[in-house]
Amino acid sequence: MSKTVCFITRNFGKYDPDSLKGYESIGGFRALRKALTMEGCDIADVLAANGVQGRGGAAYDMGKKWRQAREVPGAHKCVVCNADEGEPGTFKDRELLTHDPFQLLEGMIIAGWAVGADNGYIYLREEYSHLRPRLLSAIAQCEAAGYLGEDILGSGLNYRIHLYSGAGAYVCGEGSALAESIGGHAGRPRMKPPFIKQCGVFHLPTCVNNVESLSLVAPLLLDDEGYYKSQGTPDCPGTKMISVCGNVKRPGVFEVPFGITIREIVYDLADGMENEDYPLRLVQLGGASGRICSPAQLDTPYTYKGMRQADLTAIGSGAVLVVDERTSVIGFLRMTQEFFSHESCGQCTPCREGNRHISLLLDKVAEGTHTAQDIATLKKFADIMSSASLCGLGETAQSALLSCMKRFPEVFAVKEEVAVR
Repeated sequence: MSKTVCFITRNFGKYDPDSLKGYESIGGFRALRKALTMEGCDIADVLAANGVQGRGGAAYDMGKKWRQAREVPGAHKCVVCNADEGEPGTFKDRELLTHDPFQLLEGMIIAGWAVGADNGYIYLREEYSHLRPRLLSAIAQCEAAGYLGEDILGSGLNYRIHLYSGAGAYVCGEGSALAESIGGHAGRPRMKPPFIKQCGVFHLPTCVNNVESLSLVAPLLLDDEGYYKSQGTPDCPGTKMISVCGNVKRPGVFEVPFGITIREIVYDLADGMENEDYPLRLVQLGGASGRICSPAQLDTPYTYKGMRQADLTAIGSGAVLVVDERTSVIGFLRMTQEFFSHESCGQCTPCREGNRHISLLLDKVAEGTHTAQDIATLKKFADIMSSASLCGLGETAQSALLSCMKRFPEVFAVKEEVAVR
């Protein structure tokens, strides 16, 4: 199996990303022209037939999502591109926005046609403000060329794309918080139902996908020979963009076929540990909200099923954070906990209070003054957060902690003199 492939990233370096004509010269918008001859349900079927699951973390069947969005009644609907990419260690969407913005816009227009939307919104994370001029220029060029606006290419589709910027809140990566932010409100998650597909941006039916998911649409519609499906494994076909960072020699973004092992990602693609005097301690998959892979699990295949069977995050955002022995397990967890304590919106009690108390308990573990009751309470609070929080932030904030308690039980062992007290 080849370690890297170029399917979503096939256009990187082949045209000037500031030029619509450059994109057209390599076949840009051929997929849109094809899509406009198809029914929206047939486009959704193409996604489903290729086994495409969402690339933002939830891994929801993308074909199913588009069919559901299409079936929701409404005179006006929205498509949202989630370009918030706030998950620490994740930066693959940034590369797509930088090197191939027109492929993203083409995917968004196809999505609009498929689900029956008349407006698209790109929600760009605050830290990517340097990409605003590029995206605004790309949108303006598409409007001038007739790919956006009224009666696109004579199809009867009226569709426009708007660019919104976030203010740096991690929680706005969650769909309903993102919708609230676009609407000019505080970026806090909503109670569900109603779901986003029924009541999203401006309370209109909304279909939300992330940058990688939408960038995959155009090449898939033109993939008549089935190259995408020939990659990966029989139960997990295709490719995935990943961002590797941490204590490795060659961090970066790679497009890989599903089925590659975590060991191959760390030691082949990223060229191994940056300092050979310090072996691998752990790998966190899927960002700060992801579970922890121990050195004993490195041969796990990078597939949805393989990751689930190994009790690891089901791919998530595509982040692969490599940590060597210079960082202790508890030191790593305290850093992760500090992030979630800061980013919690504070709206629901399990997340607000859970994060606060878990921070205090981790401090005791770091000091070696914890008791058996402290460890039991630590797990109890983490379990409550996972099952009772309002949104995905609280539900996954303790993924790293809970998996470390399984992988490294010795770290949480109670010292004998403390246990006697």
